[in-house]
Amino acid sequence: MGFDLLLQNILNPPVLMFLLGLGAVLLKTELEVPQPLPKLFSLYLLIAIGLHGGYELSKSGITLEVLKVLLLAVFMAVLVPVYAFFILRLKLDVYNAVAISATYGSISAVTFITAGSFLNNLGESYGGYMVAAMTLMESPAIVVGLILLTLFAKRENNSKVNWGEVLREAFLNPSVYILMGTLLIGFLTGEKGWKAMDPLFGVLFKGMLAFFLLDMGIVAGRRIGDIKRVGVFLVAFGILLPVFNALVGIFLAKTFGFAKGDAFMFSILCASASYIAVPAAMRLSVPEANPSLYVTMSLAITFPFNIAVGIPLYYFLINHLWG
Repeated sequence: MGFDLLLQNILNPPVLMFLLGLGAVLLKTELEVPQPLPKLFSLYLLIAIGLHGGYELSKSGITLEVLKVLLLAVFMAVLVPVYAFFILRLKLDVYNAVAISATYGSISAVTFITAGSFLNNLGESYGGYMVAAMTLMESPAIVVGLILLTLFAKRENNSKVNWGEVLREAFLNPSVYILMGTLLIGFLTGEKGWKAMDPLFGVLFKGMLAFFLLDMGIVAGRRIGDIKRVGVFLVAFGILLPVFNALVGIFLAKTFGFAKGDAFMFSILCASASYIAVPAAMRLSVPEANPSLYVTMSLAITFPFNIAVGIPLYYFLINHLWG
């Protein structure tokens, strides 16, 4: 990986804000973001990415190329938790293997947004339909995880899966709902709608992302102490599996002729792990699993790795292959 590419990613203001938040915890300062604000930043980012994605989708239209990307996104969201589960079963019980594999089968919207900012800084673009791909990849891993649970776990009668609640959490959780809704709004209103919203959701986007990543750095820093409880096997899993998933994504993108920017964003989606939607669903449906494992792995290991190293690494590989 080129050192200049790694340096360019780290010297990106939002990434530096993440490291600033991380350092604040490690240096034991009292810095914190007032708690109602991170929820507002999160909502803002989801609305902005949904509206812009819908606008871009309205320009490209729903073509065969778009359908191909969406189908491969769902394919990876189903495949990843299956092979992750069997790797994890080498060391873990069924419940923790299900929860962690579902976490890594889903995606991180913040990693996706940060990667989009990285790509924009390089003057390259990606299709707005990648936002639709991101939305489609958030939920299938929850369902796949619970199917694995049903097949492999011997549970007590009073801990049977409530499929109605699980499916509701999978497909109507707030992140999926707001992304799908704003994507539809952006698609229906097109260029006129985006121009009206651009001053708030376009011009201010990078500043709001920096605020959000400052808070994420603080949250990740508070989780770093939990890594000791996770163990060497799971720390290695939290770094190596995302890299492997990205390589599978890059292989599929090359095989099916994705454009360069789309291939990069697809690899980011394959490599990221959920730390909001899936943990919430796992707490509800797999209470036997230990949240300090799957939340710590996703938030304190995989997320910082992808932000600092994964994004330039995957881009370096794609740039080499696509030219």
